[in-house]
Amino acid sequence: MKKNLQKLFAVLFACTVCFSASAIDRAHTLKVYNWADYIDEDVLNTFPSWYKQMTGEEVEIIYQTFDINESMLTEIEVGHEDYDVICPSEYIIERMLKLNLLQKIQKEIIPDSLQYFNNVAPFVVDKFQQMSSTKTVSDYATGYMWGTTGFIYNPQWVEREDLNSWGALLNPKFKGKIYMKDAFRDVYSVIVLYAYRDEIAAGRVTRDELVRDITPERIARVEGVLLEAKENVAGWEVDFGKEEMTKGKTWMNLSWSGDAQWAIDEAKEMGVTLEYIVPQEGSNVWFDGWCIPIYAKNPKAASWFINYLCMPENAIKNMEFIGYVSVIGTPEILEWANDSNEWKESVDLSYFFGEGATKVYANQVMYPDKSVVSKCALMHDAGDMNEELVRMWNRVKGDNLSMGKVLFILVVLGGIAVFVVFRILKKRHLQTNYRRGKKK
Repeated sequence: MKKNLQKLFAVLFACTVCFSASAIDRAHTLKVYNWADYIDEDVLNTFPSWYKQMTGEEVEIIYQTFDINESMLTEIEVGHEDYDVICPSEYIIERMLKLNLLQKIQKEIIPDSLQYFNNVAPFVVDKFQQMSSTKTVSDYATGYMWGTTGFIYNPQWVEREDLNSWGALLNPKFKGKIYMKDAFRDVYSVIVLYAYRDEIAAGRVTRDELVRDITPERIARVEGVLLEAKENVAGWEVDFGKEEMTKGKTWMNLSWSGDAQWAIDEAKEMGVTLEYIVPQEGSNVWFDGWCIPIYAKNPKAASWFINYLCMPENAIKNMEFIGYVSVIGTPEILEWANDSNEWKESVDLSYFFGEGATKVYANQVMYPDKSVVSKCALMHDAGDMNEELVRMWNRVKGDNLSMGKVLFILVVLGGIAVFVVFRILKKRHLQTNYRRGKKK
């Protein structure tokens, strides 16, 4: 009877799923798959009315979130999920292009007078094109947010000059005071620049080559640096590092510029001062972008949605909500970023906003100077070397215990074992004496 009921419930569940799927009008539904807390709610909620105004058609948004690029990719590549628009990071966009998992954005269905795709800064378009030598990447992907990797630090304990190099990770005075982002690609792509700093200075290799062309020899050299730095690392963090920084519990954190800005703002409210720096050897420049998967059922609405997000007013709302930096490089964004009352040092942002932006008073965490960006390389899909990177990362992380700590733990465990054995033997001795006493 129980088995029959289980079969009945299984059939009913399957029917419910099928009914629910068939009940969705996919021609008027937009399935968005994005990172959590990565879009302004007003921007998202306003799209259906804007879309109807532009096209005369109704659309309902089904909004879902993911927390790992790879899980999102697996759902599409293996599960053939029919998300209409997704927001992967640059290396996943590159991989999806190689696997033919993306379809072109339907820019041709949008009148020229209503197109905002060209608002994306040419700097970003050029970086995106580095993802493929066979396809025009902007046909398949449009940038969303971007940033760099560097050090968040507390100037109460750390001098800025000490962080001019990634070699700061090896400085013994920072022992146990460093958090490192648990992101092997990001860490590899910056440490490889430090490991080959002499070769870069001599002109024997470029930053782009080092980050793009991953080899066993380069992995080994990066692993050597990280193993040496391991004694100084207090923990490997996915998201809690920035919070620890705001509480003043650690001195520095190898992290992303977006997390840095969040931490700086939060710490300020708590009376803690934090700053951010990109070391002189250079860094990576990362991007997230919008794409339409090959199995999308509503590429029309998806194309309009991506276009909608390129409007300057929406870009500003998203930046203010997320705290990250939009790829939109229009005069409206420049005006929003330029504030001489708040920022006392000017930066050269001509690479992003054009020739008229050589002296802009902007937040240097969000908009780094041209001299910084010129030393930043785009992260790429590791391809066949991905597993080697993962193995290297696992070896480096290990248990993060020094030999001294290991010996101390072994001594403590040994002491506990001796104590337990002693108690057992003593108990047996007392029981034996008791039995002997009873016999007498």
